[in-house]
Amino acid sequence: MDTDRIEAFSDGVVAILITIMVLELKVPHDASLGALGAMVPVLLSYLMSFIYLGIYWNNHHHLLAATDRINGGVLWANNHLLFWLSLVPFVTAWMDESHFAPVPTAMFGVVLFCAAIAYTILVRVIIAAEGGSNTRVAAAIGSDTKGNWSLVFYIAAIPLAFVNVLLADMLYVAVALIWLVPDRRIERRLHEASS
Repeated sequence: MDTDRIEAFSDGVVAILITIMVLELKVPHDASLGALGAMVPVLLSYLMSFIYLGIYWNNHHHLLAATDRINGGVLWANNHLLFWLSLVPFVTAWMDESHFAPVPTAMFGVVLFCAAIAYTILVRVIIAAEGGSNTRVAAAIGSDTKGNWSLVFYIAAIPLAFVNVLLADMLYVAVALIWLVPDRRIERRLHEASS
């Protein structure tokens, strides 16, 4: 199987998730800047969640561009990732409604952690479907330092949310900053293969 259908389906799901998140934003009833200022925390959580979905979409695109072959296992691993990403609008809205209370902030981290694990599983299943460690994906991912640090940050942020929500949120932002630039490892491998 080629990757066209899995890419199209995943693109559609991410587009819907972003649409759901923006529809959750409530317009202020007042026409003043003060009313907009009161929405700053909500807008910041929307921005962070939008960036996370964008990061996954971007890296997912690069991953599938480097993938030559998929099978049923890859399809299920991809659905597993999409399941966790589909919870991002829910936990974002919960954090907003609770004014960043500890439990919703920790659950935001749990969803991000599970999405990161699901992405890791997807990568491993793709590598196995393509025949093992001598593939472009395996060479590009390497030891996955960025992915491993992300997991460590999530593991630290989840319990930290019960001690200091701001520090937990700062760890979530730190992970987003790590991944904001698309995964250049895959881009380099694709460029090398086309040269």
